[in-house]
Amino acid sequence: MKDVQNERDDRQVTIDRVGVRNVSYPIVVMDRERGTQNTVASISMSVLLPHEYRGTHMSRFIEILEAHKGKVGPVTLEAITEHLRSKLDATEAEIEFQFPYFVRKPAPVSGILSYMRHDASLKGIYKKNTFDMITEVKVGVQTLCPCSKEISLNGAHNQRTKVELAVRMDELVWFEEMIQMVERSASAPLYTLLKREDEKRVTEQAYTNPRFVEDVVRDLSIELNRDERITWYEVSVVSAESIHNHDAFAEISRDKRCQEN
Repeated sequence: MKDVQNERDDRQVTIDRVGVRNVSYPIVVMDRERGTQNTVASISMSVLLPHEYRGTHMSRFIEILEAHKGKVGPVTLEAITEHLRSKLDATEAEIEFQFPYFVRKPAPVSGILSYMRHDASLKGIYKKNTFDMITEVKVGVQTLCPCSKEISLNGAHNQRTKVELAVRMDELVWFEEMIQMVERSASAPLYTLLKREDEKRVTEQAYTNPRFVEDVVRDLSIELNRDERITWYEVSVVSAESIHNHDAFAEISRDKRCQEN
């Protein structure tokens, strides 16, 4: 049969990324407490398309995914990107797994356990003959406004805040460690299940630990700078304001390797 994708294209336009997106697929990821965790990922795969090719072979992306099914981690990501590059005759390749990651979390006083969901991702990039990996987790926390506390006689307003933390690393940093870093930078963590004594503790913890989004970003940045396993990080903090009709946000990105030089 005629292979239309392999037809020559004379428009002299290289396409940065071409591939498939929103592929739903079961995967297994590493879990610090239980060894592994089964979850379902939304997967994106792409390659750089040279200007002389009219198209790429979309079915080959899924074939490669099938060939590497199983546990997803640094070794798997590197193998898949190399396979994509060679199979599709490309110089650059990317794959990203986005998935829910669950942690068993005890309530602060009662100790009652429940599952806490966090959205995580693993991204592998093969470019300039080098493999790179970015690990990301999104963590919900609580922040209480320092300004509101200062000017109010009875209480202060707070909000649910979403923190997105992405890192490059030289040594393994667990999702659980990244989640704990984020929670330490906030006024108080979130929980799925709380009894009344737990609610009291969390409410009082937030009140005694007020944080702007700027505070969260700075405290988290200081901890990330101290962790020698992490070589690069990007942090985004967004608070859904409870008394304003808008969000507040703060972001920071640092390449620690450049700072060392």
